Formats: sequence, C-alpha cells, structure tokens
Amino acid sequence: MNTKRLPLAGAILASLLLGACNGDDGTNGEQGDNGLNSLVKVTALAIGDTNCPAGGQRIDTGLDANRNGQLEETEIDAAQTQFICQPQAAGVTAELIGRHQTGVYGLSAAEIVEYHSASERIFVVNARSGKVDIIDAHLLGNATTATAPLALNNLDKLGELDVAKDVGLSFMGSVNSVSISGNLLAAAIERGDAAGNKTQANGYVAFYQLNGNDTPQYLSAIEVGALPDNVVFSHDGKTVLVANEGEPNQDYSVDPEGSVAIIAIADGKPAATATLVTFTEFNQGNARYNEITKDIKINGPMATVAQDLEPEYISVSPDNSRAFVSLQENNAIAVIDIANAKVAKILPLGLKDYGLDVNKIDASDKDDMINLQAYAGVYGMYQPDTVASYRWNNADFIVTANEGDSRDYAGFSEEARAGDLTLDPNHPQFAAAKDKTQLARLKVTKSMGDDDNDGDYDKIVSFGARSFSIWTADGQQVFDSGSDFERITAALLGNNFNNNNEENKGDSRSDDKGPEPEALALGKIGQKLYAFIGLERTSGFMIYDVTNPFDVHFVDYVVNRDFEADFSIDTDTGEVKGDASLAGDLGPEGMKFVSAEKSPNGQPLLIIGNEVSGTTSVYQIKVQWP
Repeated sequence: MNTKRLPLAGAILASLLLGACNGDDGTNGEQGDNGLNSLVKVTALAIGDTNCPAGGQRIDTGLDANRNGQLEETEIDAAQTQFICQPQAAGVTAELIGRHQTGVYGLSAAEIVEYHSASERIFVVNARSGKVDIIDAHLLGNATTATAPLALNNLDKLGELDVAKDVGLSFMGSVNSVSISGNLLAAAIERGDAAGNKTQANGYVAFYQLNGNDTPQYLSAIEVGALPDNVVFSHDGKTVLVANEGEPNQDYSVDPEGSVAIIAIADGKPAATATLVTFTEFNQGNARYNEITKDIKINGPMATVAQDLEPEYISVSPDNSRAFVSLQENNAIAVIDIANAKVAKILPLGLKDYGLDVNKIDASDKDDMINLQAYAGVYGMYQPDTVASYRWNNADFIVTANEGDSRDYAGFSEEARAGDLTLDPNHPQFAAAKDKTQLARLKVTKSMGDDDNDGDYDKIVSFGARSFSIWTADGQQVFDSGSDFERITAALLGNNFNNNNEENKGDSRSDDKGPEPEALALGKIGQKLYAFIGLERTSGFMIYDVTNPFDVHFVDYVVNRDFEADFSIDTDTGEVKGDASLAGDLGPEGMKFVSAEKSPNGQPLLIIGNEVSGTTSVYQIKVQWP
C-alpha cells in the first residue's frame, strides 16, 4: 500500500456518493439503477472488510471507521480504514485446476458435462460406454493452478449411471445429454429398432434423484421423440425440454420427424408422459408451409419439412416462456411457446458474406500458409450447434456457436468441393474455384446457390460461419465475431491454426469449417456476462464479454494443447499412434459454467468435456484488473 496519506480520499468518496445520487435514468437517484438505492451495490461501501466483491476495485478513503479525519500510516496498514469498491473495466483469466483422463481417445468418452453443487460431483456423458460418468469434484475446493496441465489427472471417477440398464427396454443406445435442476437429474438416451436402425426409434429421458453422496436413485423414464440429442431444465425447474433430432439412417430409408418434447415437473417429480411439439404444420399443403422460406435449408430426399427439420440444442429464455431451438442442418432457429406447446416461429439465419473484409477466411488446406482472404460470391451458413440466451434491457438475445453441419449419408450427400461445382461464368471466383490453394478445396453444399435455377451456381455456399453470433429473439443479427477465431489462432499458433483434433498437422481444417466453434456457455461474473466458446477442431476456448450485445469485446483465448506432440487418433476405432496423452485436451464438445456460489472453491468454474482426448477439464475463472 502507498504509505503516503490520502488527502484526496475524502473528495473521492464525496464525489462518488454525489455521483451515485444522480442516476442517469432521469429519476434523480430516487429509484434508478444508478441512484441512491443502489449505492451499496455500485460502490460496495464497507468497513472492516479487506476485500471487494467481483467487479470492483478497492480504493482506501483514509477515513477511520467513524468517517473522521485522516489515519496515520500504521492505522491504514492495519486495515482500519474505510474504503469503497469502485466499479471499473476488468477482464478474466482462466486457470486449469482440475482434470480427469479416461485414457480413451477418439471415441467420445467425454462429451456433455453437468455439475451438482450439493454433492460436488461432475456428471459426464461418455458416449464410448453409453453411460454417464460421475466424477468427484471435492478436490477442487483446495486445488491450485496446474503446473503440468497437459498431464494433470487429479479428479477421480466415483461411478457411473447405466441408463440403458435402468430403463430396461430392448435396443437402448447411448446417452446423449444430461441436465440437472436442484436434486433432479435428467438423461436423454437414444433407441434403435428391430430392423437394426441404431437411433431411429423414439428415445427416452430417464430421471434420477440425487441424494448427496449416495448413489443416484433411478425414478422413471419418459418416452420422447427419435434421437433425443439435448435435454434441458427450465430455469425454475418446472419443465424439461428435449430436442429430438430425428436423423435418418444411412441409406435414408427411415427418416423420423424432428420434434421437441416438453415434460412437466411437479414437486420434484416428472409427469408420466411428455407433450410432443412437432413441425407437421409446416409440411407442404399444411397451414404454415408458407413460413418455410428458401433460406431454411430443406434438402433431404423425399423428406417432408417435419422430417427434414432436426432440432439440435435448446436454450430456455430467462423468463421460462420460450425455448430457442437450433435447427443446425436447416440453418435456422425454432422458437417454442412453452406454455402452449407450439412452434411460435422458425427464424432463418441467412448467409455470412465471405466477401466482406471483416469475414476473411482461409479456404484451403493445401496452401501451406496462413492465407485469410475475402472472397466475393462465397458464403457460409451459420448452422449453430449450441445456443444460449440472456436478457439485456428487457429484451431476449440468442447466442449461437456457428459450427456448421452437412448431410452426408450413404443414401444422400449434399457435400462437394467448390472446385466440383459448375459455376456461372460471371462468378467473381470462377478462376479461384479451380485453384486448390484458393477455393477449390472448400467444402460446400450442392443444395443451395443456383439462385436462377439455370443449372449453374451463382453462389458458393459452405457449412458453418467460423464464428459465434448474437441475435434478437426475432432473428436479427446484432453481433458476429467475423474472422476473429482464425485471426486470433493464426496470430497465437502460427501454422497450427485451423488444426484438426486427431493429429498435429497444422492448417488441416481450412478447407472444411476452420476452427469449428461448437461448445458454448454463458457465465455472469460480477456485473459482467461472458461467453465461452469451444473450438472443436483447433481446441481450446475463446472468452468474450457479451454483457452488452451491441458492445462485445474479445477477452482471451485459452488452450491446453501441445501442437508439437507426435500422435494420431483413428476416431472410428480409437487406435492411437504415438502418445496422445502428451497432446492435452482435444475437441471441446460440451461446457458448463458454475457460478461462484455453487463452486467448491468459491470461484466461478468452467467445466469442459473434450470428446477426442476423452478428458474432462475444469478451469477456475478469476477477475483480472487492468
């Protein structure tokens, strides 16, 4: 501490007090958010406490506890002074403090993650075993920043939930998602049929009662739609919602309808049946077919709209009235009216223009260099995987991780390389599309781009947007991270940017979907709201301050990966060449933000399931002052 007296401290305090009494909302400080009633929140005036709450910087006033004159140096050092906590801009840092290694690589042994604060346990979807792993998080209460983060393995597995066995029906498959509200856990599990189709029958949501450190108690299972891929609780815990993706089988002979299931929860117990929200009203010839615009990609062979729409992920609005559901393959978001169990609207997301300088991409894995360029006439579908939502100034905003996904089956594939397309001779990239160091290698869809239906392509349309976006509840984009992810990783990783997660080859995904943002979590720390976006291919995660959706700021890129490690992983067989344990965390698939009040160590946490390395990693998020 500065040992000089603080002659201006009284003036500083008075200025802050007076400023706080004059709110900027026209209320003269009577009721406003910045007025006198919020003085304690804004300045956190405190006596005898040496710490400020998150979001404030301590400023000693030099006054004694009775707010009398200046204190001597010894009294200040003894912390007898009164101080204020002045809000100021602050960033956050992420420190790895916990990690669990399954030792299983390439087979999705760690995907979706959840946290139960009462028992201090992490629940991890293990697609390799088809079960839910239970990991002990008690150690996090005293954990420190890892000194050898690539080798860290300090979290133990306590057990697992064998959901298929508990449900007890034939043809049960793997768990796809898990969610917790209070002491109730819901797990979504897929189901096959007698014909050998692995995921085309209706799946189930299984419920468990969590009783502290005791074994979770199986309660019941509720039938939902085909391939339940994401399960979430509403914020009040009164409703469970399930995204039933309804993917086709490989030869496209069976294509279930996509749907959203709603299960009521009363007194901590689930209802006996689910209400299924379908999209049949949007089928051709039905009442709402005219709402399916050309910007909503419908391209499955012989598929109805209801069959083609594939719900991927759900976010419930802060007031629990609406669910925002990503329709990834369709490049759209469905808005569900929860109370009335109906589709309120389907929002087409449009195309990202790679001809703009702010949206530059590296489109080739054969150029042997970082080569971010703007390409007029080339576009990307946003196609979000994970979605989240929050409220700002009494309006809802949707946050999307724009991963991208194609339909690529034995019976139908929309994929092509840009070099394979028959372009309109006037297309601005006619020459570049024939060059493998430019656009020829870029993976694109054959189902969009022929705007005038004359047999050649007027647009080159690729999968995903290599970014994250913020949208209004009506589908208006208010923010997109543009080329940030590629620019930042290129600057920090050099030619290792756009790397695959199965080996260290460098620039191996530029022709596909780049860093491939997939995982997403929002977390409030102090007065700031942060978005954490996982890059599935390059690995690691981005941090952005999204408090104000119209004033978004990049904060940091954090990655626990050694790009020099010599390894390769076969994601079909799990065979590993070299030592993949030296590579670190590969392929972030799911994220969970844990607030400080629910955390074992009183600090906000970010839990990540890394599917390719089969690791679960836990980061401590700390406020960092400038």
